[in-house]
Amino acid sequence: MACKVMGIVNVTPDSFSDGGKYFSPEEAVRRIKNLIADGADIIDIGAESTKPGAVPLSWEDEWSRLEPVLTLLKGSVPVGGTGTVPISVDTYHPETAERAMALGAKIINCVYEGTVPDMLRICAKNEAELVIPAKFLGTVPMGKRGTVPVERLGTVPVYLDPMIGFGTTREEDLELLRSIPELAKRGRVLVGASRKRIVKKLTGEKMTGKNLGGNLGVSVWAAMNGASVVRVHDVKETVQALKVIDALKG
Repeated sequence: MACKVMGIVNVTPDSFSDGGKYFSPEEAVRRIKNLIADGADIIDIGAESTKPGAVPLSWEDEWSRLEPVLTLLKGSVPVGGTGTVPISVDTYHPETAERAMALGAKIINCVYEGTVPDMLRICAKNEAELVIPAKFLGTVPMGKRGTVPVERLGTVPVYLDPMIGFGTTREEDLELLRSIPELAKRGRVLVGASRKRIVKKLTGEKMTGKNLGGNLGVSVWAAMNGASVVRVHDVKETVQALKVIDALKG
């Protein structure tokens, strides 16, 4: 598929849609294996909930949740190497990123632009990729490169995340989704709107887990408008939808 599918695994007790389901390392690894079987191109593991009102974790507490999972993964599933499924770690703590890459992570998904410079340095050293908030580019002196596609910062290949649902209103989220075609001209775009409030608001469905159609709608829109990756909970269904889109596009 032209657009890759990133499967979400929340190693948390309090995430908004699946908190607690994969909190134990064994359950998390089982979930990862299932998502790979469903067709995930990338696995994204997070240990801190980003839902509104969630309590931030120290890097030590975050790492205490991630380390057992990454340790169990080594040698147990086809991840990390050439031609296998890369592991992404969702963190804004440089200390966590360093340790995660030592255990095989190939991508760091950083939702906070304040630590992006540190993450760029760490990823460059470890030959890893980095997901950054798209608005970070507005804080970087781009010079003549301001209108040129930005596929990497320094030596680090980057993905640009429009950051849907991070302190934004319905109207702002819609504008972010509509901005994908233009953002895709600047670099590789990663869209993570799965099971977020914007989908519930658009569909009118209030029950968690009952918005599959709405989630697929966002993923299809993103893929058709240039996104390189969609970050989703419902991997199997998203893979199927994007295969159809690819076939129709020829």
